[in-house]
This record gives sequence, C-alpha cells and structure tokens, in this order.
Amino acid sequence: MRRKLYNGLATLFFFLLAVQLNQVIIVHKAGNPYSKSWAEKCAEKLERRGANVLLGPSGPKDNPYPVFLASAHQPIDLAVVLGGDGTALAAARHLAPENIPILAVNIGGHLGFLTESSDEIEDFETVLDRLLEDRYAVQQRMMLRACIHEGNRTNREPLSEVYWALNEMCVKPASPDRMITSILEMEIDGEVVDQYQGDGLLISTPTGTTGYTLAANGPIVHPGMDAMVVTPICPLSLSSRPVVIPAGSVVSVWPLADPAVTTKLWMDGVLATSIWPGQRADISMAEHMAKFVILRQNQSYYQTLRNKLLWAGARINYTNNHRN
Repeated sequence: MRRKLYNGLATLFFFLLAVQLNQVIIVHKAGNPYSKSWAEKCAEKLERRGANVLLGPSGPKDNPYPVFLASAHQPIDLAVVLGGDGTALAAARHLAPENIPILAVNIGGHLGFLTESSDEIEDFETVLDRLLEDRYAVQQRMMLRACIHEGNRTNREPLSEVYWALNEMCVKPASPDRMITSILEMEIDGEVVDQYQGDGLLISTPTGTTGYTLAANGPIVHPGMDAMVVTPICPLSLSSRPVVIPAGSVVSVWPLADPAVTTKLWMDGVLATSIWPGQRADISMAEHMAKFVILRQNQSYYQTLRNKLLWAGARINYTNNHRN
C-alpha cells in the first residue's frame, strides 16, 4: 500500500492491491427508475464474471444495509452506490465500520460532491477491468461518532447505540406544529465554550463543510485536513461564530430549557435519537474512515468546488492574458 500526496496537500489516496469481486453490493436510489436500471445492468455484468451480487434500493424509507451485511456469507469486496450524495452518505454510515470500499456514482442525484460522474462507468466492463487490475485509487474520508450519555463527562456509560456520520452531526429540536428555539451548551474536552440560542448546532467533518455547514455560513475545509467544525445555526447572538477544532477533540452538547423534550440528534440529516434533559451528546472523530473508490485520473477538489458552487468571480469576467 502506497501513500500519495494529492495536489501538494494532505488528502491521502491509497492505491490498493487488485480488488477481488466475489461479493458485491449494488445499491440504487429508491424511487428512481434510471438509477435502478443502471443497477440491474451493473449486476448482470458482475454476475457474468462470477460475482455474487446483493442488490436493493436506498432512500428515506429503504435501508438495505443491515440485511446485506447479515446475509453476506463471505466478505463484501465492494459496494457500488448509484444515486446522489444522500445515497453515498447512507452507504458510508453503514459500510465504513465494515471497512468496505464504496464506488459512488451520481445517477439520479444532485450536486455530487462525493460521487463520480456517470460518464466514468459508461463502460462498466472497463471499470471492472480497472478494479481487477489495480488501476484505481481509494480516498479516505474522516467520519464522526456520537453517543448519548447522562451527567458530566466522568460518566462514560452510554445510554444509546453509537451513531455515525460522514457529513455532520446536528443537535436541534423538531416539532410538528411550531418552530422551536433551542438553547444548547457546548463543551470541548470538558471545558464549557459557549451557550447557543438559535436553531441548533452543527458538528461537521471537513467533508461536510460543503453541505449543511456551508449553508449555515460555516467555512469550507479541505477534506485532507483532520479537523472538526462547530457551526451554530441561525444564532440569536452575533458573537456566536463557527469554530474549527482539532479532530481529536470531544464535543459535548447539552440541551437546556427544553421542557417539551424536542431536542434531537441528527446524523447526515437523518434522525438518530432524542436527547432528554440531563443528557448530553458526545461527538468525536470515528475510529474508522469512509473509503471511496476514485476512477478519475485528474481528481481535483478545487475544480469540484468551482463546478458545484458555480464559482465565476465578478459579474464582469476578465480575460487572463498572462497565463502561458
């Protein structure tokens, strides 16, 4: 396994030994016929090569991963995920703990910060040849873990299962009949940093800074950095600002003044659990990383930013005649 610096920065690409394609997961975006059609074509070509394929939809009401992981009689070599970034996020939450590489392709999805273009798998037979011949890379992306505890930091006994997120953990209230202002206290490594009054609080990975965090006026952080970003959502105080902290920190969030018990923990926009008065959510870097298969030979994070965020400079576009 060889480490390579990409674009002079710290994004790590690992070039692995040729992958074995004995057991493969194929997931398509639920309710999208185009994505499903692609999935069936890919499954057919894999089965012709002797692979055992597990195929199913992923969406708000469809979660195939527990069944796939429980029914696999041999190690899963690869997950082909066909959809948008939301489909890729769901795959990462379930597959990263199992160390399964993900080939995420933007078919029937939006934005596509995490996904390869559908052009990359137009000739899926060639893609399979590249995987079998070790002509691809795997990019590792930091993830977050969260767990609910009661009392102060000396009490490490968990009250919940462990939750995972690739983009962000979010603590904010949910109510079907009114907009609720949350009052949250945040600690970093046991030290109280601030109390926030507003719509909620985001704790993001660098990957997640181009998602909800960006919409909340947080910074864009290169995914090659080991860091977490704490961003208040619509705070009622102008002094409440985003904070970038080391990845090894533990962020504890306490709900205050919550008599209706509306505070929830969300993982990548999906409901994880409720947080009751006297409880806290401890959020930290996960011990595992999401692994994404990269097929593009000229992968550029900055080009992705330009394309997806439609960066065009000023209204008047000046020609640069000084570039060779």
